[in-house]
Amino acid sequence: MHELLPGLFHWTAHHERIGMDVSSYFLAGETLTLLDPMPPPEGVEAVGRPAAIVLTTRHHLRHAERFAAEFGCPILCHEDGLHEFADGGPNVTGFRFGDELRPGLEALEMDAISPDDTALHVAAGDGALAFADAIIRYGGEIGFVPDHLIGDDPEGVKRRVREALEPMLERDFDTLLFAHGDPLVGGGRQALERFVAG
Repeated sequence: MHELLPGLFHWTAHHERIGMDVSSYFLAGETLTLLDPMPPPEGVEAVGRPAAIVLTTRHHLRHAERFAAEFGCPILCHEDGLHEFADGGPNVTGFRFGDELRPGLEALEMDAISPDDTALHVAAGDGALAFADAIIRYGGEIGFVPDHLIGDDPEGVKRRVREALEPMLERDFDTLLFAHGDPLVGGGRQALERFVAG
């Protein structure tokens, strides 16, 4: 577990179902929120007791149920993803784009790969943006997930992702957080501007 910014922690863990490492985050301070959680080696208690769990997409439930049971905290997901949990799944509460989910944590609209695909604006340090599946970062470069995971119209989805990112460039941030790939601390605005420009 690494502290990327004051009160913002990151770690990776192996996701058994997809067979690869994925990223999770914990926002300490007054936010006290887990993002897309997998268990960190040290235990999340090493940095704080979560008051909420936020999924950037319904597909990132991961080990959220375990944390919710242990800490008695709610799991939050965009309302368009709640159908995933309707048939005897975990108790998940819906939110809308524009909602402040916790102090310093706002849900932003992506809605490109799926209607519940969410970005989060995080008020930590100079600000951060967290992404679900719309964009990834491996090998130092921002990119898209492989075309076969995007859907029937990969180029159309990529265009919509870039369009959804444009208004986010007006926000305060310099760090980028990815559910899939390495975070970028510092220089995030310039990197996202280059990506949006294509």
